[in-house]
Amino acid sequence: MPLVAARGLVKTFGSGRGARRVLDGAVLDVAPGEMVALLGRSGSGKSTLLNTIGGIDRPDAGTVEVAGHRLDRLSEGELTRFRATEVGFVFQFFHLIPELTGEENVLLPARLARPGGAPPGRARALLDRLGLDGAAERLPHTLSGGEQQRVAIARALVNEPRLVLADEPTGNLDPASGATVLQALRAVASGERAVLLATHDDDAAALADRIVSIEDGRLRS
Repeated sequence: MPLVAARGLVKTFGSGRGARRVLDGAVLDVAPGEMVALLGRSGSGKSTLLNTIGGIDRPDAGTVEVAGHRLDRLSEGELTRFRATEVGFVFQFFHLIPELTGEENVLLPARLARPGGAPPGRARALLDRLGLDGAAERLPHTLSGGEQQRVAIARALVNEPRLVLADEPTGNLDPASGATVLQALRAVASGERAVLLATHDDDAAALADRIVSIEDGRLRS
């Protein structure tokens, strides 16, 4: 059974002559343990598809089911809880809070999602697993771009989501840092957890189990 099942997704921005159909009947399955690369040029609809699967945007037509949740049947409050517990987001820009340490940044989603936050030691364990054993006490500005992005990956994992959505996660990094981040995401996709990676980089997509291209709002394998 797929972890993600998207069927006939349509999303249009604007109205009248200025309307632009960004998703045009998109269909996608992602299996547990799989890393799928969504390959397409800028403006092809990659981010919109990720936002729709992650419950940030609602489609104009079609359905999305993630980890047994039919998103069109969820209220706004239920969607908020779904995003907090079932999905981890990694973006091109790290969006770390500059005044918080690496550990505090990682723990932030857990503190927002549930009373008491994450179990003691979880943030440090995640940072250690990602090769960041010295980042827990450091502020973001003292870390390299690749280190900051790995902190962002740890933050995405702190609530143990089934699905990680990564939107151009290496777009702001040098090649060596980008390769390290991609290997970290590759390791995330195992067991019951899957990764959907949006990229325009063929080298990044090559690490995935499967590549799906998007063009004019339609997907093809």
